[in-house]
Amino acid sequence: MSSSSETLPSIPHYVAAPPTKEDLDYADLPIIDLSKADTPEGRAALAAQVHDAMRDIGFFSVINHGLTQPQNDRIFDIADVPFAQVSDEEKRKYEAKMLEEGTFQGYKLRRYWHIANGVQDEVEHYNINRDVTKREHPQALRPFLPEISEFTKHCHYNVLHPILRLLAIGLELPEDTFVNIHGYDAVGETYVRFMKYYPRDDEEENKTNHVWLKGHTDFGSITVLWSQPVSALQILSPDGKWRWAKHIDNAIVINAGDAMEFLSGGYYRATIHRVVQPPLDQRGYTRLGVFYFVMPDDNVKLIPIKDSPVLQREGIQRRFTDEQAPTVEQWRRGRTRAYGKTELKKTAAGVEEEVINGVVVKHYN
Repeated sequence: MSSSSETLPSIPHYVAAPPTKEDLDYADLPIIDLSKADTPEGRAALAAQVHDAMRDIGFFSVINHGLTQPQNDRIFDIADVPFAQVSDEEKRKYEAKMLEEGTFQGYKLRRYWHIANGVQDEVEHYNINRDVTKREHPQALRPFLPEISEFTKHCHYNVLHPILRLLAIGLELPEDTFVNIHGYDAVGETYVRFMKYYPRDDEEENKTNHVWLKGHTDFGSITVLWSQPVSALQILSPDGKWRWAKHIDNAIVINAGDAMEFLSGGYYRATIHRVVQPPLDQRGYTRLGVFYFVMPDDNVKLIPIKDSPVLQREGIQRRFTDEQAPTVEQWRRGRTRAYGKTELKKTAAGVEEEVINGVVVKHYN
């Protein structure tokens, strides 16, 4: 990615909250040094680490991914543009057709999702397909599209593909098994998301038990989350406790989603996570996030990769038969339309369910 400030359009700097000083119960996330993925020996060692992380907790952190701290800062400055420099009127022009078309491309405006007890969300996001030319963007963002395009390529080729190779090695499959169904130029909806959470008042915090986004699984294959300092992300640990994800400067947090769980026959689990009110010393700050949400190519059928010797030994856990399996396009459109809009059925304490494409989807609160 380019880092020459002389050639780049100027931009206001987004000032994030200082990291919390509170003593939080952090999840113990393995740290993967991606610079070691360049050799077969390095990949073998990293693959063992990633395998255990995906089996044990479903999240891990990544360092040495090829972006410098100044380049990281620049992306977060760009990420604030669609929120801080676009009027509400113009935002509505670029609103995503989530309900109508099952697509997140464009804005998800505030107070669209129902959280609990009549309280709507206070999160806004702007989603940009990895092909930034697919649709028009707000005026203020247009000068930065070349940088965003470069960033998507970096995320795809220098972060996602190496991780997909490690996941394939963990299943004793050819290294490019997952890479081959995550083409950069294929038809699909892998996208960058800029996301901003705004503080809520005490009444809404109490009504939602301080939950900003219910416990859920992501519906793609891999989520690439660029670490930021406001502590709010919590992971449901194997022992049933919610633990915080710790911020590491210029690191990435990686987790698997539903599509990876389906393709791996339940071996790599989609991990349950949520967003809650930050600790006391970070309240009152906005929380700006940068993500790369990854979907396999639209035409991929979400059936287990039975060639895996690991799955042949361990067995396959099915959520549906091969005949009933949705394509990636069907799955992502169904999940996008339903999220935060459907009437959920309460089951066990704190668990709510809905059925999408014949599959039971759970939400945790």
